[in-house]
Amino acid sequence: MEKILAKWENHAASSTVLRFWDINLRSIGQVMFQNNPLSGILFLAAIAWGSYAAGVPQVAIAGVLAVVVANLTAQWLHVDTESLHSGLYGFNGILVGLALATFLSPGALLWVYVVLGAAISVVVMLATTNVVKPWGGALTFPFVLTTWLFLLATYGFSGLTGTALPSGNVVTAFQPYQASPLQLVDLVKGVLLSISQVFLKANGIAALLLLAGLAVSSPAAAAFAVGGSILAVLTAHLFGAESELISGGLLGFSPILTAVALGTVFYQPSWRVVVYTALATLFTVITQSALNVALTPFAIPALTSPFVLVTWMFLLPRQCLLPAVAREIEKPVAGA
Repeated sequence: MEKILAKWENHAASSTVLRFWDINLRSIGQVMFQNNPLSGILFLAAIAWGSYAAGVPQVAIAGVLAVVVANLTAQWLHVDTESLHSGLYGFNGILVGLALATFLSPGALLWVYVVLGAAISVVVMLATTNVVKPWGGALTFPFVLTTWLFLLATYGFSGLTGTALPSGNVVTAFQPYQASPLQLVDLVKGVLLSISQVFLKANGIAALLLLAGLAVSSPAAAAFAVGGSILAVLTAHLFGAESELISGGLLGFSPILTAVALGTVFYQPSWRVVVYTALATLFTVITQSALNVALTPFAIPALTSPFVLVTWMFLLPRQCLLPAVAREIEKPVAGA
């Protein structure tokens, strides 16, 4: 695998066109923190299959268009080369494209919206990165903010309609759902669809392709994704969440991102980190449910905002999770 990637990198370094597609593939992989073009190919296959199976091929097309536009915008803005080549300016763009095409009705203006949203996501990414350095990175906040604003704006535009948006109403009296017994088939379905919902898909085959994309790059990331998904489904069921939300993966995709981020990206694996990540994953389920309710009056989805909020929160006390040597390195210098 390493030899194949090394050959690919050599070819990409000698070809401007190949380098650009390498950047786009890495951008797709970076949605789940994988700086690997092969992960990007498998993730793209998952997006394509999930969109085709759902009868909405325009969603996959919108995602590809968005990631290309985002990376072209990043190049135009002369962002730093290393981050660009790692795909860090395109992953929010592809999510914006997928989300807009998922929630809004097809039409000429949708494609204008996708292009604008992808370009704006890069600007928001640059701005957010400068503001949240202590939090460990912008994560998918640019995707969340950009998509929220674009979706909310549709209520003031007659040319765009959100046929797949949640119905807006003011939350008054909330009646808890009666949870049905959790069957093994529902557990498996919930786990798989939680994984595929990271890319706004509800498809088991797409989930397997995503897991394969994680495994070829980081077996640990694949393990944390599965573990996070299982924990999310069990937690949601324990607290009596709506069964359709659980089995549809709609309470599990943000917890999966939290698990992969904290368990494999920002902290070095250890038993303390595993427990800490599990705690954050559990809290992401609660945060997801809370934001689902809080955003109901606005008739917009929570997207990955629970993941962003919880991950930032659990990154701030990172000194407690770092090895002693690393803590010494990160101590502030007197007078700094």
